[in-house]
Amino acid sequence: MAWRRMIVAAALLAALAACTRYPPEIYGFEVDDAYVLDAGDEVRVVVYEVDNLPQTFKVDASGHISVPMAGVVTARGKTVQQLERTIAARLRDRYIKDPKVAVQVVSYRPFFVLGEVKNAGQFPYVNGLTVEAAVAIAGGYTERAYMAEARVVRQGPQGTRVVTYVPGGYPVRPGDTIFVPERWF
Repeated sequence: MAWRRMIVAAALLAALAACTRYPPEIYGFEVDDAYVLDAGDEVRVVVYEVDNLPQTFKVDASGHISVPMAGVVTARGKTVQQLERTIAARLRDRYIKDPKVAVQVVSYRPFFVLGEVKNAGQFPYVNGLTVEAAVAIAGGYTERAYMAEARVVRQGPQGTRVVTYVPGGYPVRPGDTIFVPERWF
């Protein structure tokens, strides 16, 4: 009889262990990846020693910005440093012998919160945002929310979508979609 209880307990323990969800290494994302520009970001471009060029540009839906003297430049998928080099190369080819270019993100694209939150929607990104803070901005959890983790959809390298489950303290990036699932009981 005791061995029967041990077998039932072991089977129950194995079943419960199978229900545990272990996120992939670093939750499927590299936390320290350099920020990659995309549609909705606003950048300020400064070309040193050219007075009339410091301007802000919003990355359009096609992923481009139109910079005077440099023309239409692809910003989507590039880091700030890569965009600086691209603009400098364009200016060097056309007008300026040795351009010094600085690019700075002025405002980030929004993030989205969906699922079991009180006010799902699109929200402006602020630095240092975590999943819990994003849920708070969305009005907090509903009574049916599963609060232990949330699903995050993020644009990965080369435009791939990466979906993974993360805890509440996980950092949010611009453009992320956070989905708070419903709990079972």
